[in-house]
Amino acid sequence: MSVWQTTNLSHRYCSLPEVFYRRVNPQPVANPHWVMWNRELAEQLCLPSIPHDELLANFSGQSIPDLFQPIAMKYAGHQFGIYNPDLGDGRGVLLAEIESLSGEVFDLHLKGAGLTPFSRMGDGRAVLRSTIREYLCSEAMAGLGIATTRALAMINSDTPVYREQPEQGALLVRVTQSHIRFGHFEHFFYTQQIDKLRLLADKVIEWHFSDCQQEEQPYLAWFKLVVERTAKMIAQWQAVGFAHGVMNTDNMSILGQTFDYGPFGFLDDYEPGFICNHSDYQGRYAFDQQPRIGLWNLSALGYALSPLIERQDIEDTLHQYEVRYRDYFSTLMRQKLGLQTKLPQDSECFEQLFQLLASNRVDYTRFFRQLSHLDWTSEQEVLDLIVDRQAGRTWLDRYLARCQEEKNDQGLAITCHERCLAMRQVNPKYILRNYLAHHAIEQAKQGNYREIETLTQVLKRPFDEQPEYEQYARLPPEWGKTLTISCSS
Repeated sequence: MSVWQTTNLSHRYCSLPEVFYRRVNPQPVANPHWVMWNRELAEQLCLPSIPHDELLANFSGQSIPDLFQPIAMKYAGHQFGIYNPDLGDGRGVLLAEIESLSGEVFDLHLKGAGLTPFSRMGDGRAVLRSTIREYLCSEAMAGLGIATTRALAMINSDTPVYREQPEQGALLVRVTQSHIRFGHFEHFFYTQQIDKLRLLADKVIEWHFSDCQQEEQPYLAWFKLVVERTAKMIAQWQAVGFAHGVMNTDNMSILGQTFDYGPFGFLDDYEPGFICNHSDYQGRYAFDQQPRIGLWNLSALGYALSPLIERQDIEDTLHQYEVRYRDYFSTLMRQKLGLQTKLPQDSECFEQLFQLLASNRVDYTRFFRQLSHLDWTSEQEVLDLIVDRQAGRTWLDRYLARCQEEKNDQGLAITCHERCLAMRQVNPKYILRNYLAHHAIEQAKQGNYREIETLTQVLKRPFDEQPEYEQYARLPPEWGKTLTISCSS
């Protein structure tokens, strides 16, 4: 009996008119073999904890089960601020939707599946290095508690894919509640298919925002939630030092999830203008521009929804984005510094800290993690991270004085140990640094996938000490800070 006969598969998106998608089967790859199988996620989706040949054949295009209905979605989007109507799933297909143990419905999406009607001049394939990076980072973000798509499986093959040089073609099975993007709505708005725009909005609300159906203005209530979730997600990115790299509207999830991992990067040295995508010549998607671009993208979505929502309501909702973003970010920063109460001088303390980190090029993750160890290490170990010791001492003294003002619910002073214990729950020790991903990729090219497995396990517990994996918390070598990452990476 097929494994799929014991799962609950559905095809809600296929119930929409075919103008929303094109039916297309994945193209098979040569000699497919497993790289990774996410056992924990598979079990949540009622799939086997150990993969077998049937699953390999199904996910590599060798054999398409009757219970699959593969489609490529049609959408559009603003790419680097310029509207492009000719977008869609150019290298991915939605295979089916699967019900989890909790009753939630998730997309099973195959990335790198070959040519589709939306491939344009591309080959529809994904290379091994980009597939490894997305697998690792989506699991790393999940470990950090940031909304994200997930990776169920990764498959390598002998199919050659030509980028700057011949590479191995690989496949990623991506899982999320929805692959609908801001660009889906832009497509129907700009082509003046307002009935389809309304239908898509109705279905998104029905499938993913059902509480909004009871509101007096369902579309407005839904848009407010999209703005809220996006503000929270980007605040979390900034707090952990994550740069997405390609925040085009076709890469923005309607669910407020981190989506379409490409030339991403976590900060090593704190550099506000960090650009992780070597194709981003103007720095549009630099690290410190992400909050602004989040608003720009939401404005583009709001414009596309203007046939459904009053313009003034859209503008009022967009005005709340910056308020919500600042609220989320300031809360996260207080948590990172172990501060429970909000005082007027906190903003200045944060700003002085960022200036200190930037001017001294301090490693962002290491600084906050070291600060969270003041209950068992000396202040000197924090100051040793900063070249300008006097400036570091001045800020640290101010911070420690601010900590003295903290009280618990009983009005008692919060101890250093209590503060640091809380800080270690929000300041990761382990992040997916580019040099770590590079090592895993280089080994995988030689057929050794053990480093991917190890790194995945480490990144699932980023806040734990994990002394057996201490080497993964080391600062990067200088070459590791300057790795070139492109959209195909």
